Amino acid sequence: MTNWSEKVALVTGGRSGIGAAIAAKFASLGVTVITAQRGKDPVHPCVSADFLNPSEPERVISDVIKMTGGLDILVNNAGVMREGTALETSETDWNEMLHVNLTVPFMLIKHALPHLIKRSGAIVNIGSIEGLGANPKHPAYCASKGGLHALTRAVAVDHGGDGVRCNAIAPGWIDTDLNTAFVENRPDPDSFRASLGDIHPIGRTGTPEEIAGLAAWLVSEEASFVTGQVWTVDGGRTSKLSLP
Repeated sequence: MTNWSEKVALVTGGRSGIGAAIAAKFASLGVTVITAQRGKDPVHPCVSADFLNPSEPERVISDVIKMTGGLDILVNNAGVMREGTALETSETDWNEMLHVNLTVPFMLIKHALPHLIKRSGAIVNIGSIEGLGANPKHPAYCASKGGLHALTRAVAVDHGGDGVRCNAIAPGWIDTDLNTAFVENRPDPDSFRASLGDIHPIGRTGTPEEIAGLAAWLVSEEASFVTGQVWTVDGGRTSKLSLP
């Protein structure tokens, strides 16, 4: 059984959406949770961080260690997405999405590993089904999430012998505030919502809590033989072929 009360977790982007659900799930189990993002977290202790600043990952890990004395769990959830085809995407937007979505998780992992090794810790990277396929106008986002999936496997291979496990979750359409607002801003929200249900064999979109449940299992002792995997959580969307 996992002794959750002795665990310390860092969740980036833990103030909203999937990150908030993961932070809440961990806290409900007794984990000491620290979140990191711009501004304050009204629920959990946090480290304020602007991840566009290249020096932030090292400082964030250092601050967490000062606050708690150690680290058992790292969840790389913070991310950014801007739309545009390859022709429309500026080099600045490309660089920022690759930096926040891929370089920052790498640097957080790099600086967290010495502490995770001490406690046989676990890493969960929040990827996307867009690391497996593509929606229109998302070349940089897809590239960053595909890279994050590959990074997950590489870290698992290199550091399994150190006792550290690394997995990724690739969510599909999840009902975050951002996605809900997107639906409500459609010309016909009800029709759009129905079409979303149609593309999922399970008949609906997902909830942040469903991602959080898997994250909790992946860092538990029950998943001690699980590493280097990308877990698709999409209601069957990527398994469904379109009609001819």
